[in-house]
Amino acid sequence: MSRRFWATCHTVPQRNSSTLAKLPSHYTLPSGDKIPSVALGVWQASKGEVGNATALTAGYRHIDGAWIYRNEEEVGQVLKASSVPREELWLTSKLWNSFHAPEDVETALDQSLSMLGTDYLDLYLIHWPIAFKKEGNNIMDEDLTADPYPTWQKLEELVDKGKIRNIGISNFNIRRIQNLTANKLKYQPAVNQVELNFWNPQPELLKWSKENGLLLEAYSPLGSNKQVGKSLSVPEVKDIACKLGITPAQVIISWSVQRGTIVLPKSVTPSRIVENLEVFEIPQEDFEMLEKAAASHPPQRVVNPSTGWKLPFDVFDGQ
Repeated sequence: MSRRFWATCHTVPQRNSSTLAKLPSHYTLPSGDKIPSVALGVWQASKGEVGNATALTAGYRHIDGAWIYRNEEEVGQVLKASSVPREELWLTSKLWNSFHAPEDVETALDQSLSMLGTDYLDLYLIHWPIAFKKEGNNIMDEDLTADPYPTWQKLEELVDKGKIRNIGISNFNIRRIQNLTANKLKYQPAVNQVELNFWNPQPELLKWSKENGLLLEAYSPLGSNKQVGKSLSVPEVKDIACKLGITPAQVIISWSVQRGTIVLPKSVTPSRIVENLEVFEIPQEDFEMLEKAAASHPPQRVVNPSTGWKLPFDVFDGQ
């Protein structure tokens, strides 16, 4: 914990981490599998950083990666060098936009499996509700974007083949989820991974997802890179941290788990990696104060590739 932060606290903490109740360490998916509530996200972890991360030693068992992150081979090397049995790990990867055509899905999955050094994934997500054509550079496939069911059917086949334990989605808004689930699915989406944090709390999506039995995973839980400092300086966050004797980052991550979401903090700093795994129950009045503060400003979404991909619409429109 940062001495500089504690020096800003005007009062001695009323509690400390040893007396606070712990939050759920796992959630149960429709398959019955138990998914750890806090994961190490390896998005934007560059070469060397993945290997240097002390996550497995610290107790992390949930690693959230993707083909497009370009570091699955290095993650695989870290896993191979560790003494953690495969059955104790939870490995997530994601199907990139270029591989939505049913005939391409298994090849893309096999590539991720090979790089990770495993014969199955615990969770495989459709990374974006946008399909690209094979030819050209990020040219949208209108048919598979409008109707992701053929892609989903192939993922269901791969569950039956034993290559994937659970399947889900990422960056889907309510309209796009309903567009998929209107079909006769053999397996419902297990999770939806979205940008979810103090600056973009998405209370409507969270409420709808709970009502419909869909677990949310929060990426960028501390905000995007440029927002992290601002997140940790939110007055309500600092007040709760001082009161409970935990760090501002632990307050935000704990708040996210207490909202009923899986949290994917990312760090390559050993002390922060350890710290981020420790989540504590926040007193109800403080939780509600933080929830209210998060909803008191216009939502600020950072990750939106619509313009970069030259889409004729905003991928998040129609929520």
